[in-house]
Amino acid sequence: MSISSNKITPCLWFNGQAEEAANLYTSLFKNSRITKVTRYTEAGQEIHGQPANQVLVVAFELGGQPFVALNGGPQFKFNEAVSFQIDCANQDEVDDFWVKLGEGGDESKRQCGWIADRFGVSWQVVPNVLAKMLDDPDIEKVKRVTVAMMAMKKLDIADLQKAYDG
Repeated sequence: MSISSNKITPCLWFNGQAEEAANLYTSLFKNSRITKVTRYTEAGQEIHGQPANQVLVVAFELGGQPFVALNGGPQFKFNEAVSFQIDCANQDEVDDFWVKLGEGGDESKRQCGWIADRFGVSWQVVPNVLAKMLDDPDIEKVKRVTVAMMAMKKLDIADLQKAYDG
């Protein structure tokens, strides 16, 4: 039985919050949905130690991209080594994701557009204009934008544009 028809599907390991996380994420992104919920059974309980009927796996899509959330237990924690970039069209979109993903998250892990949500998952909330600025052949513009970006927590398009313009 395959959980996803894609060749590669990111699997996120949670400690009992897989369904809560999937519900939050699917509420934030357009073209998103929960596609399947699988529950633990009594089989293998001596190994997994989870009560029957507790959520084991939640398959979901964010913007059409499949993901799996697994309630695997407390053994592993999220860190910034893996993050998900959110391409934002404007400042309102940056602000909206920043507030909603940041609620209850670790304040100390906010820098240069990076934010950790309340589950510990790291996100990069990035306005799409930033890539254009950083790809500019004028190295002085790129330097100014980079310095401005590094000083920010939440990315501010107007301030990035001021730095870009010099």
